[in-house]
Amino acid sequence: MSTLITPHTDARMADIIEKVHAGERLTLEDGVYLYDSSDLLTIGQLANEVNRRKNGNKVYFIENMSLYFTNVCESRCAFCNFRKDEGEEGSYTLSGEEMISYVEQHIHPGVREFHIVGGHNAGVPFQYYVDSLQALHDRFPEVTLKAYTAAEIDFFTRISGLSIREVLERLQAAGLKTLTGGGAEILSDQYRQKMHVDKANVEEYLEVHRQAHKLGMRTHTTMLYGSIESHEDRVRHMLQIRELQDETNGFMVFIPLSMQPKSKNAGIMRRNSAYEDLKTIAVSRLMLDNIDHIKAYFINIGPQLTQVSLSFGASDVHGTILKERISHSAGALTPEGLTREELIWMVKGAGKIPVERDTFYNEIKVYE
Repeated sequence: MSTLITPHTDARMADIIEKVHAGERLTLEDGVYLYDSSDLLTIGQLANEVNRRKNGNKVYFIENMSLYFTNVCESRCAFCNFRKDEGEEGSYTLSGEEMISYVEQHIHPGVREFHIVGGHNAGVPFQYYVDSLQALHDRFPEVTLKAYTAAEIDFFTRISGLSIREVLERLQAAGLKTLTGGGAEILSDQYRQKMHVDKANVEEYLEVHRQAHKLGMRTHTTMLYGSIESHEDRVRHMLQIRELQDETNGFMVFIPLSMQPKSKNAGIMRRNSAYEDLKTIAVSRLMLDNIDHIKAYFINIGPQLTQVSLSFGASDVHGTILKERISHSAGALTPEGLTREELIWMVKGAGKIPVERDTFYNEIKVYE
């Protein structure tokens, strides 16, 4: 059992400490209290304790590439700087052959996963999205296709007239192995209305993942934090994910995504603080007791803070990525990707053991 270095905790924190030590589930009220507390070191130590129970001293990464077939999107989410209208300068929609050409120019030996997301482009039929995966699967059958958000799947049901299950089955036949986690934002319909998230609502997002899990997929899920939501909104988001995980056990990892400003020139007051980023990772680890991994996304919080987060509950640092575009179309100041050697250095520099994994957290190589 860990020994906390901050002995001046109040009675409420002492109660939470006892719950964590005993492996008891935290409540909504516990989560909000942790968010409101200024005792970051105690919260971080508790999260580290939970993470070490689940993952020991190991931290996972994957060699992957981020791919974007189209940035044309009918949605106009207030936080997005990636989307374009059809015909707008900078808009594009790639064919399967064009994407293959791009991949062949940038891929290197060891890439195990394509991470594929894009806009909700109603100017092409659903079959375009199927054919896009099929082209990649045919050319690179050894690379796992992690493609589309739950919001994109919901969009596909609308343009195709198919059910969620039918859409997923057609994509599976084309090579889809798992869904990305995006599109969750904050799971609050009030938040989604205020932020003009005119895509899948809360129930639709959760139902897509529920149906994917029923089809045997294990998927990813996210939370985009740092705008208008309250601490209670964040914790309620986590609890909805936790409840679905109780039902399906289909989520592999939870990914807190730190909101980026729309401009790289935005000042520090327009960005989440390191304090807020670390606390969100730690609270996520403590609330989501039934999900094995919490990811620290270096694209949004930077490599150095990612290192620190590995002592605050995170057990995954994502992957090599290669030319991330969505956060960098806004105000992200971080690298667009890292090499395997840089990821290993980053993890070892935090006193952890780097583990190269596949999409499904099967260990490929342990770098002792």
